[in-house]
Amino acid sequence: MLDVQNRSAGEAVTGAPGAAATEPPERPASVPLRPYLILAAVLCALFFLYSWVQYAQFRTPSWDLGIFGQSVRAYAEFRAPVVDIKGPGFPILGDHFSPVTALLAPLYWIWPSPVALLFAQAALFAASAVVVGRTTQEVLGSRAAGIALTVAYGLSWGLQEAVRSDFHEIAFAVPLLALVCRALLLGRWTAAAAWSAPLVLVKEDMGLTVAMVGAVLFLKGSRRLGAALAGFGTAAFALTVLVLIPAASSLGRYDYWSKIEKTGEGADTSFGQLVAGALASGERWEMVLHLLAITGFLALRSPLVLLVLPTLGWRFLSQDPNHWGMHWHYSAILMPIVLAALVDGVRAVRTSPRAWLASYGRVAVPVATTVALVLAVNLPLRDLLKPETYRTDVRAGQARAAVDAVPEGVSVEADVSLLAHLTADRRVYWTGSSQEVDPDYLAYDLRGWSQQISDPAELAAQLHPGARYEITHRSEGFAVLRRR
Repeated sequence: MLDVQNRSAGEAVTGAPGAAATEPPERPASVPLRPYLILAAVLCALFFLYSWVQYAQFRTPSWDLGIFGQSVRAYAEFRAPVVDIKGPGFPILGDHFSPVTALLAPLYWIWPSPVALLFAQAALFAASAVVVGRTTQEVLGSRAAGIALTVAYGLSWGLQEAVRSDFHEIAFAVPLLALVCRALLLGRWTAAAAWSAPLVLVKEDMGLTVAMVGAVLFLKGSRRLGAALAGFGTAAFALTVLVLIPAASSLGRYDYWSKIEKTGEGADTSFGQLVAGALASGERWEMVLHLLAITGFLALRSPLVLLVLPTLGWRFLSQDPNHWGMHWHYSAILMPIVLAALVDGVRAVRTSPRAWLASYGRVAVPVATTVALVLAVNLPLRDLLKPETYRTDVRAGQARAAVDAVPEGVSVEADVSLLAHLTADRRVYWTGSSQEVDPDYLAYDLRGWSQQISDPAELAAQLHPGARYEITHRSEGFAVLRRR
């Protein structure tokens, strides 16, 4: 069904122990690009349409789009990346080390809106699909396999959940990891190291993933390069979480250590008990089950699957339930890894002496595609088929009126539902972290507060006792107040 050449491009000639492996000759560029660009354009359109509708209908699920919109705007204006949403004067590099988002500044010059970030993420995800699909065809020798796996990848639950979660810095890691895995599949060790190195600028934990790429290179026979890359990734991780982030943070430390610390009752739990508790968690293992199920479990036949361990490791140890399951954006970076591992597994089992395993290898890609299509029935992009997705409800209209009631250029304190819509041309604070300042305006989503508070002016007086505010706009669900 899917023919494979006798000698895989991923095989390397290994020299004496400790010597660098000899990279195989470059394979001719015989795989056409056009069908994958068409698929990528469709995926980009679907991803962006979902993101844009969610933004336009004020269904933003968290404050993250506002945070990234504020930081990218600062880069675009050649200012330090201060994000007042996190707290007045808060330097974003003291939260997560993601200087890679500065690359979006030129796009922001053209399109000064958080929507530009949503488009950038859609394009980056779609570009990674091109890499995954073409690599599949190149390795397995079948266009049908390449097209099928492009679809399976594009509809994978990790990418769809990331799209639903608005923009995050990991959008840059997804295509980089796809290129890393491509290089590993084709036996291009230097390219694998080169594509992995920039990951340390995406997020602080990516240093550990880079170190694992080095470990895979070491196992593949490129020992010197692998050891050097593993050392670089480990050192980058230590540098960012122990030095760079604490130096930039007003807290003077890496605040996310608290995510793996036991708090409250049982706070004296040892690290061993913490690990044991994490390994006994059904919700965490359910995530892993779904991760491997989309590959028909053939990813386990490839050393590339080792690249998921750093991310799964910190997520298992985290005490934050948001990190355990299949929601949010945390699994997007795992999608190119496990599907590349699937391709490697298929290549490996095709020549297996076990007839059943070789037969399974011939149908593994269609199985993975079928699983992706079945799961997609209950995933976010399905909403694009529903007419109600595009209808502007009363709440969205009220939210838009509230945003329009805040003049450009002022400072404003807002709730999560309004944050991203205000960052392009105003200085924005979040109601949960700005009590030490008195902004020019307050914009409240009244349904997000206790029902005991019916008067927005009373709410303003409680949050800002040193200032006086008057209501300038009011609807059933929203209120805008101006400082006198």
